[in-house]
Amino acid sequence: MSIISKDISKAVSLLNEEEIVAIPTETVYGLAGNIYSEKAIKAIFETKQRPFFNPLIVHISSVNYLSTIAEDISEKANNLAEAFWPGPLTMVLKKKNTIPELITAGKDTVAIRIPNHPVTLELLDQLDFPLAAPSANPFSSISPTTAQHVEDYFGGKIKMVLDGGACRSGIESTIVGFENDEPIIYRLGSTSVEAIENVLGKIQIKNRKNNQPDAPGMLSKHYAPKCKLILSEDISETLQNYKKQKTGVLAFQNKIIDRHIFSQIILSENGNLEEAATNLYDAMHQLDKQDLDLIIAEKFPDYGLGKSINDRLERATKN
Repeated sequence: MSIISKDISKAVSLLNEEEIVAIPTETVYGLAGNIYSEKAIKAIFETKQRPFFNPLIVHISSVNYLSTIAEDISEKANNLAEAFWPGPLTMVLKKKNTIPELITAGKDTVAIRIPNHPVTLELLDQLDFPLAAPSANPFSSISPTTAQHVEDYFGGKIKMVLDGGACRSGIESTIVGFENDEPIIYRLGSTSVEAIENVLGKIQIKNRKNNQPDAPGMLSKHYAPKCKLILSEDISETLQNYKKQKTGVLAFQNKIIDRHIFSQIILSENGNLEEAATNLYDAMHQLDKQDLDLIIAEKFPDYGLGKSINDRLERATKN
C-alpha cells in the first residue's frame, strides 16, 4: 500500500503526533519532524542512518519567524533573506538557546531556510513549530526529487510522503554562513555563487569538511548511486578504458555516439544549466536501477549551476 498522499491535514496530524513525514520542497524532498520533539528528530537521524554530528536545516514559513530561531542577525544576513527567501538558500546563524542541540549537532549555530514550495508553505502555516528536514534518503545516497523516490527508499519505515510533484530546482539549497561577519559558502547548491555575489560581493567557498561539519551537506561522500560513478571531461575517451563494462552515460547536452554505451541520459539538450540541475538526481536514480557496472558522468562548465552540479557529481564518485 502506497504511503504517498496529497492530504496536508494528514501530514499536520502526524507531525503533531511527533511522527516524521516526507515533504516536498523546490530542491529535494525532505524527511521532516518537529524541531522541538526529541522523538521526531531522533527518528529522522535513525531512519536516514545519518550521523548525529551532521546538523539539520530548520524550515520556517516566513521571515517573521527568523528571530524566534536565531539571534545577532547581521545586515548581510537580512540582505540575503530579502533577496532569496522563499528559495533555495540556507543561512547558518547564531541560534537561540531554545533550539535543541540535537538539531545543531551541539553547535551554537543553526541552519535555516524558507522553502519555496506552495504545499510545504501551507503545511508550515498550519503547524505551531518549524520543521527540521534533511533530504529524504538514506545517508549518502542519491537525493529524492519525486515522492516515488522517497517511497522506494522508506516505504516501510515512515507513515507518509506528502506529494508535491517533482522538485523544480532539483539539487539542494546553497548554504551560507558567517565567520567574523564575512559570508562563506558552506555548500554549493541551487542558488549560484554569482547570484549571491551580486548581493554581497566576493564570497569565499569552504564546502568540504568531514569532521564536525559547520553545516549540512559538507561531507565528501554524498549523493552517491549504488553503482560506481566516475566524472569525465571527455566521455568518448574515458569509454575506451571500460569497453567490457555495462556502462551508463550521464551527459550534459550532446548525445555520445559509441556502441559500448548501454544506457544514456542527456540532462539538457538546450544546454540549460538550470534544466540540467532539475533533472540530475532523477537521471541518477534511473541509471542506478539498470544494473550497470559503471556510470560515466560528463563534467559541467565551471560557472553558475554547473559549479553546483560538478560538486554533486564529485561527491558521488566517492563510492
